[in-house]
Amino acid sequence: MSMNKLFTPFQAGRLSLGHRVVMAPLTRMRADSGDRPNALMAEYYAQRASEGGLIISEATPVSRQGYGYAGAPGIYDDSQIEGWRRITDAVHERGGKIVMQLWHVGRQSATAIQPNGEAPVAPSAIIADGYGYAESGPVPFTMPRALERDEIPAIIADFRVGAARAKAAGFDGVEIHGANGYLPDQFLQDGTNKRTDDYGGPIENRARFLLEVTQAAIDVWGADGVGVRLSPSGTYGDMVGSNPELTFGYVAAKLSAMRIAYLHVVEPRIKGTELVALAEPVAAKHLRLLFDGTLIAAGGFDGASAEAILAAGDADAVAFGRAYIANPDLPERLHLGLPLNRYDRTTFYGGDAQGYIDYPTYQRAA
Repeated sequence: MSMNKLFTPFQAGRLSLGHRVVMAPLTRMRADSGDRPNALMAEYYAQRASEGGLIISEATPVSRQGYGYAGAPGIYDDSQIEGWRRITDAVHERGGKIVMQLWHVGRQSATAIQPNGEAPVAPSAIIADGYGYAESGPVPFTMPRALERDEIPAIIADFRVGAARAKAAGFDGVEIHGANGYLPDQFLQDGTNKRTDDYGGPIENRARFLLEVTQAAIDVWGADGVGVRLSPSGTYGDMVGSNPELTFGYVAAKLSAMRIAYLHVVEPRIKGTELVALAEPVAAKHLRLLFDGTLIAAGGFDGASAEAILAAGDADAVAFGRAYIANPDLPERLHLGLPLNRYDRTTFYGGDAQGYIDYPTYQRAA
């Protein structure tokens, strides 16, 4: 299939982009001590920048409490701004745009990771099945404590301050990580939110946290500088919801009314960290009817399926993850129909340059 639509310009809020191949947010866990971005990371992002292309940064915690994975770079301290500035400068020098994904893991953490060995926080005290990563290696998630009502505004403020630091670091916008079973998703879904206050119960209350976090970022950037990522029917993070169509339809309509820059939707073809065989991407198609704005689809796409969802009008752009890890020149490869490098899963998380900045471009491989 020819790549007719993938390589046409589009608009995502304030961002004027030259093509529709987006680099998805990818946790790689290679930050320096103090959760500071480093020169290795700057090289990694620079390699993947393209003229008119959009990069969404790896998930970036807005507080130490928001951590579940050692080695992730932060945006909770002014000392982290300079390292991020080197990254945004490198992307901009190559004609690209980059937004920061703001992150709080909620219950997907452990006492071994949390400040002072405290319990992770969540809407309700319901443990997740899975593992976080401490400095010493993988550790099982531990039982979270339910947030007190009066603690919630401080977490929303952490997102606001993180958004402001992202602006100071030269980013072109921010994305709220509302997907994959992290804190906003935990509030959103009734399998993890059993609260009886104004942040729990009906969808109008369960959506409150995500919408307030989104508004906090809008207060810094304006609506046209803020995106939101959702994962309807996603199971990552031990997530389950009784009525995802109602839940995510409500949120999509609310975000549409807020006029955000884009909605980033993970298709339920990703189960945990694996691709599962579903014939059609269904989430973007459904939410397209409720969200009147730019929609980015993600989840196991290749060039042909990306072109198909664009041609059908169910998305405006497509985010690629694993393919971008192994192919720093992915847009060019897709445009020219060139073969792709295979990724090495063993080097995804942590480590050094191996499996990070040593994947060749097509020209270098040839």
